[in-house]
Amino acid sequence: MEQVRFEQVSLAYDEGGPLAIQDISLSVAENEFIAVVGPSGCGKSTLMKLVSGLTEPTEGYVYVGGRQVAGPQKCIGMAFQASNLLPWRTTLDNVMLPLEIVQPYRSQMRRQRKAFEARCRDLLARVGLAGNEDKFPWELSGGMQQRASICRALIHKPKLLMLDEPFGALDAFTKEELWIMLQELWQEEPFTVILVTHDLREATFLADTVYVLSKGPGQLVARKAIEQARPRKLEWTYTDDFARDVHELREHIGRIRES
Repeated sequence: MEQVRFEQVSLAYDEGGPLAIQDISLSVAENEFIAVVGPSGCGKSTLMKLVSGLTEPTEGYVYVGGRQVAGPQKCIGMAFQASNLLPWRTTLDNVMLPLEIVQPYRSQMRRQRKAFEARCRDLLARVGLAGNEDKFPWELSGGMQQRASICRALIHKPKLLMLDEPFGALDAFTKEELWIMLQELWQEEPFTVILVTHDLREATFLADTVYVLSKGPGQLVARKAIEQARPRKLEWTYTDDFARDVHELREHIGRIRES
């Protein structure tokens, strides 16, 4: 079953202006993990806005869950390079936020609050943040903030998780830790993931399928299936097979830059 579908989608942010993306067609299966890579300005973040319903295509159609996107989507969780945790709320209260906003949880909050808090504590524990529930964002490291941000994106059990460079500001060691964390969460309770990243190693390690966009206006120039079985271990990133997959993606990017 499809979770996301683009049908010949193009977008110009200004009427008559240059296209940000052009003639994009792709399909994302339910519970598939895809990554989108490409040079800066290729339209990766534009795809995120179209799927989430924050902007409408100039041409073509976008579908989520079999329905044409016609406004902001409630079934989506989102996390970005900046954790965007609210500084006046504790870790627990930050993770609780979607449950206070999104239906049907919002209408259940008063009578189900203890149960919702228990769900948040359990999720925080699963990502290694047990004992940090009452800390404020400024008391957490960057990696801990991103763990909390991903918990917040998943707490309302969305069918689709959108990740825009979520680990881009982190050091290599922390980044790899969070790759493993995300993979474990996804395998324990599957959901569809669209990851936008500049990191070809990250895309290769995490995704079932990697799509390569050209420089603007962004067009799909390559689709690469990653055949490695799951769960994937970090040791795989030191093998020739992994290096070949990354190198193939890098060659696509290199040709784009030279064109």
